[in-house]
Amino acid sequence: MRSVFENPMRGIAFKVASVIFFLAMQTFIKLAGSDIQPGQVTFYRSFFALFPIMAFLAYRGQLKSSFYTENPIGHLKRGTLGIISMGLGFYGLLHLPLPEAIALGYALPLVAVIFAAVFLGETVRIYRWSAVFVGLIGVAIVSWPKLTLFREGGVEAEQAIGAVTVLLASVLGGMAMIQVRRLVEEEKTSTIVLYFSLTASTFSLFTVPFGWDFLDLAPQLFLIAAGFCGGIAQILLTESYRHAEVSTIAPFEYTSIVLGSILAYFVFDDTPTTTMVVGTAIIVAAGVFIIYREHRLGAERVAARNAELR
Repeated sequence: MRSVFENPMRGIAFKVASVIFFLAMQTFIKLAGSDIQPGQVTFYRSFFALFPIMAFLAYRGQLKSSFYTENPIGHLKRGTLGIISMGLGFYGLLHLPLPEAIALGYALPLVAVIFAAVFLGETVRIYRWSAVFVGLIGVAIVSWPKLTLFREGGVEAEQAIGAVTVLLASVLGGMAMIQVRRLVEEEKTSTIVLYFSLTASTFSLFTVPFGWDFLDLAPQLFLIAAGFCGGIAQILLTESYRHAEVSTIAPFEYTSIVLGSILAYFVFDDTPTTTMVVGTAIIVAAGVFIIYREHRLGAERVAARNAELR
């Protein structure tokens, strides 16, 4: 049987392009300033992402149909988890060096494996459990130097809090991924993406009483650009799944740490530490192994189904 994914190189290209635009989004957010409220950042990121997303859906003739949903409560749950995760992640991004924020964000797929076993009843064998355990060791190596800064106060304590919020964001992000897994059984991808941006834009407005800042023109333009880049990145990521299997394109997510480290060095003068490099290498190795196991198991399931049909 011929694969429905006929152009894996195009899928990889879309994936790498999405990584670049997500990095641009993160860079614009950091350039906007570290004293901006996470809820305010979340609003700009979500609201202005709607423009490229809706334009793309309109171009494909899917805008009207994407508003139709049979599970508004499911979207509400996904949106609630997602917006809290996004806000926590943005706090960490604003207070941590970019490479470290990216590396700690890699905890999300590890957490997703755990939650898939607990909440979805998926079978996770010893190989993947071992990879998750090793990956979490890598997360501990990256985060520990920051967590020891709690007692220092000032900027150092903010970095410690930033590390904790990124890890919490990964936990909530893992829960949001479980909700997405449930939604895709009955909802279109475009509907899920559209309703998340709508929900996040609306809910983030509830953080206004907690102290939104009046922003000068430059920070506003940076945040608007971050929103557009985030929306474009979501479109590119979605398109990548149309042309290649998840197991083919997923490893290219880890190009973000290389590109992010280069960008952070030239834009923010951030130099990766030894513990960050070692911990990230362990996390990436664990993540790639999980992807490899998923690919092998998927191939075995396809072979078993084909054997039954003979």
